[in-house]
Order: sequence, then C-alpha cells, then structure tokens
Amino acid sequence: MNLEERLKLIKEVGEEIITEEELIEMLKTGRKLIAYDGFEPSGRIHIAQGLLRAINVNKLTKAGVHFKFWVADWFALMNNKMGGDLEKIRIVGEYFIEVWKACGMDMKDVEFLWASENMDQKYWLDVLRIGRINSVARITRCSQIMGRTDKDELLAAQIFYPCMQAADIFKLEVDIMQLGMDQRKVNVLAREVAEKLGYKKPVAVHHHMLMGLTEPSEKGLTGVDASISKKMSKSNPDSAIFMTDSKEDIERKFKKAYCPEGEVIDNPILEYCKYIVFEMAKEFVVERPEKFGGNVTYKSYSELEDDFVQKKLHPMDLKTATAKYINEFIEPVRNHFRENKHAKELLEKVESFQVTR
Repeated sequence: MNLEERLKLIKEVGEEIITEEELIEMLKTGRKLIAYDGFEPSGRIHIAQGLLRAINVNKLTKAGVHFKFWVADWFALMNNKMGGDLEKIRIVGEYFIEVWKACGMDMKDVEFLWASENMDQKYWLDVLRIGRINSVARITRCSQIMGRTDKDELLAAQIFYPCMQAADIFKLEVDIMQLGMDQRKVNVLAREVAEKLGYKKPVAVHHHMLMGLTEPSEKGLTGVDASISKKMSKSNPDSAIFMTDSKEDIERKFKKAYCPEGEVIDNPILEYCKYIVFEMAKEFVVERPEKFGGNVTYKSYSELEDDFVQKKLHPMDLKTATAKYINEFIEPVRNHFRENKHAKELLEKVESFQVTR
C-alpha cells in the first residue's frame, strides 16, 4: 500500500487531523507507526465503543499502523467508575476486549496494555513534569475528557487525570493519538508539552463521536462542544445501542429514536447509516409496501441522504431498516456471549454491577 492509500484510510478515520502535514511526513519515513486509544472500563459497551471502534481500528491497521489499547483501569478508579472498585473495573476491561474480538476487530496488529501494570517510575516522573509546566487552570480546562463539565466539582485525584493521560502518550511511544473529538483538549496539551519534555510531537487523529438516539438538548453545535453534548450516553440506556442488546431492545429504541423528517443535522439515524451501516454493508435496503413506493436499495450514503432530504424516504422506514442492519451486525456478538463460557460469565458479572457515571 502506497503513501496516498495509507493516508486515505487514516483520513477516513479522522474527522480532524492535527496536523495532516505532520502525518504525511511520518508516513514518508516508511516505518511502522504506533497509534493508541485509552478506554475506561465502565459498564456495558455500546456500538460507538464497539462497532465504530472496530471499524476505525481496522482501517488503521490496514494502513500499516500498530494499534495500542491503553486499558485505563486506574483512570476509571480516579473517575469513580464502577464505584471505584478495581476488581470490577478489571472484569469490565476484560469484557470490553471480548466484545472487540467478537465484533470483527482484526487483532493481528492490536495490543492491549493495562495502565496499572505499566505505570513505572519514569511514567510518574513525566506526570510530575507535565504538572510543573502547566497551571491548575490549564489542566482543569481538560476536565471534559473525563466526561465532566466546567460546573462539576473535581476530586483531588481527578486533577492528575489530564497529566497522566498526556504521560500515557509518551509512555506508549505514540505517533498517532487516535481518540474521539471529546479528547481534543488533552491531545493538544500533549502536543504542547512533548518537545519541552524531549519527546516527539504526536499527531492527533480525532474520530467522529456517534450521537445518542434521543433528541439533543442543544442543537447546531459543532466541533468539541457537539461531540460532548450529543455523544451516546450509558447513563440513559434508551440513548444507546449496547453490543449485547436483544433484537427487541434494538427495535424498540430505534422506533422511539429522534429522526426529524428531511433534516440531516442532529439526526442520529443518518449518523448510524453513514458511520456504521455503509461501512459494514455494501448496500442499504429499505423494505416498504408498494403503496409507499416499494422496496428501495441505496448503494451509497449520499444517495440515502438525498432521498431523505427530499422526503422521498420516511423517518419510520429509515429507522426500521437501520435497526435491521444494526441487529445483524450485533448478532455475532450476542452469539459469542451466549455460547462462549468465559464470555458469558463476564457479561453476567458486568450486568450485575452498579453502573456509575
């Protein structure tokens, strides 16, 4: 695969790249680049973390990138996930990995590293060095990366969180920070401090944050604010499709989902079609009675969007068809957690835990 083909795949992942010029220079070296994403084990995994994450990782590894997952168990502890119970956090982390194995993620160039097992003395020295060259106000502005707002009162431990996340990048020798748009602030922080600490400056490739199914409380937002405001949330189960949801759950959630007729902006159903369905299926078939136009097949997302904008495709028909595809994509995961003893035990434990913010 030549440089242009590799760049094209990475750009399909990145809604924003900081900076494309730097990325091209890295690709020109011909060496194997390292990308990473960190995740807090926190309850059941939804399709934004499952299917979309697998789609993006597969594009990067196809482009010749080695992908490191940073299993942020101590970060989950600091952020009070699973009530701060490290044993539960570990089980949830193992469950996440099991989902990715079952949903089509190509594991041949993927590596999982647990934060608690890799935080050595040099790592903690970097955390302190990052803290020394930044004010409390500068670090606090990164609190959105934890799913917090400026109005939330941070715990003392959470002040360390952005410094630690930046230190992760240097510990893992990352070339590409491949996280969601909601992590932009800390990635910019890492770029700012990298050369001051004697490290190479990493490139940020921020992927799109999939919307929740419910009507967004604030509309028309763009960039980081939109990513944080509209992203899928575990705290409202009806706003998210989980990777082991039943067919009935999926159909029920899509039936009541927000899908304003003829509107593209802030429409979660169209987002699922664009970022998941057309990435995993060659075509999109809408089944409907002849009196409503009969069945219609779309070969591309742009064709689908055009018909929806022109009101040739009714929201309910779109929702029904999208639910059908999402259910098909999740079926192998459901089967794995039904048939594999270890996976089944993990899921039962996770579902028994009290999910916290």
